Amino acid sequence: MSFKRLDPEDFLVSADSIVAPAWVGYSASISAFPTSTVQGNSPSGQYYLNVYDIDPDSNNNAEIQFAVAYGDAKGSGSIAYNILKPGLSPSRTVYGQFINLLFGEDENASFNFGGPAENNEYFYAIAINRARYKQAIMPGSIQINGLIGEGISITDNSKITPVVDYVSGGRKFTLGSGSFGDGVSNGSEGVYGYLFPDVGVIILNAAALGVTTGRGSTNANNPSNLISALTGDDFYLQSQETVTSDFVFCRARNAEFNYSVNPSFSVSASAGTILYNDFVQNPTTYITSVGMYNDNNELLAVAKLSKPLKKDFTKEALVRVKLDF
Repeated sequence: MSFKRLDPEDFLVSADSIVAPAWVGYSASISAFPTSTVQGNSPSGQYYLNVYDIDPDSNNNAEIQFAVAYGDAKGSGSIAYNILKPGLSPSRTVYGQFINLLFGEDENASFNFGGPAENNEYFYAIAINRARYKQAIMPGSIQINGLIGEGISITDNSKITPVVDYVSGGRKFTLGSGSFGDGVSNGSEGVYGYLFPDVGVIILNAAALGVTTGRGSTNANNPSNLISALTGDDFYLQSQETVTSDFVFCRARNAEFNYSVNPSFSVSASAGTILYNDFVQNPTTYITSVGMYNDNNELLAVAKLSKPLKKDFTKEALVRVKLDF
């Protein structure tokens, strides 16, 4: 084993943006939205429903794609925690949680869809599984077909907006009718919703989209209403992440790394005795791995070569080590 101190110019940091289909199976679109009847009948079903790639009731390998929730500022559409305190229910909790997550405000604040004030009191939320959107949803990649009628799609306005709006939850784009990033919102009911790509959340204006909410009911099972509206039509989405790589260039010059302390090479490593006389003037070694140590002589990383690299006084080697994180 031989050691050599790396120089500052031997290090290089590179960052690449990677865009990929978001859904399970490396798919860019889905049109089926299976849910779990077990969860639907459990307490958590009052707050949200997970949507899977395949039927979770019949297949234990089903993976979560996203979750659907319904929020209502007045607590409508779900059973109150205490019948003596109407208005305090799972839908009210969901409303306050998303207000806090996305805008950093307290639960008594409200959304603003730009339409009638009543429309700001309730919404549907789609929270994409973090494993699916990775670092962020790719703006311009979202398109939901058929939600507001055949032949009409909703998408964000990332390709046509001159200024990006930033809130506590990161970037905010408006949803409107269009195709892959050129969404334009029209109508008296306000915008169709908002995309928050950095936290993987889509907020939908239920009134503008005409999705059933069951407001006034105490147990409307609202997440299922949105899932039913989505089923059968394509939901496109892509993920985006920045992968940072450290490149370390390890150089073995012609006069370096030509001898070894391996017993097959030497009789005594401490005395430097060479086992074969032919190796004295014409040594031959094989580089099989590169270990990187800190100043305390602690091993931090090991890079294995795909095959041994022959080394002698007539050869120089450059091994590029790539560390992704």
